[in-house]
Amino acid sequence: MPAFKHADFNDRATAAAKAKQALVEKFKSRPGPDDPAVQAKIAERLAIAEAREKREAERRAAKEAEAARKAAEELERQAEAARKAAEKTQEELDRKAALLKLEAERKAARDARYAARKARKR
Repeated sequence: MPAFKHADFNDRATAAAKAKQALVEKFKSRPGPDDPAVQAKIAERLAIAEAREKREAERRAAKEAEAARKAAEELERQAEAARKAAEKTQEELDRKAALLKLEAERKAARDARYAARKARKR
């Protein structure tokens, strides 16, 4: 088996030049922007981008519609709570008014009894 041969500077420089030349040839062999295959690829990418934007717009619209629906439900719940609170407050006011009326009637009856008792003593 032959011994490993270390590459000298000339071998390395030649290999680097060949690699650079291969890259240049690869770059030059690429089709230009007016090639039909390149145009088809560009059109395909544009179609994909437009479809993506359309899907994103639909998702945004759906999210906004859902947010609006939730906001409407929340407002409806708040309105219902306010209505119930108003009913409860009205019931409480009616109960207090009835209680005050009853107390006033009791006081009037008590005052009448007191006045009658005073009148009997004189």
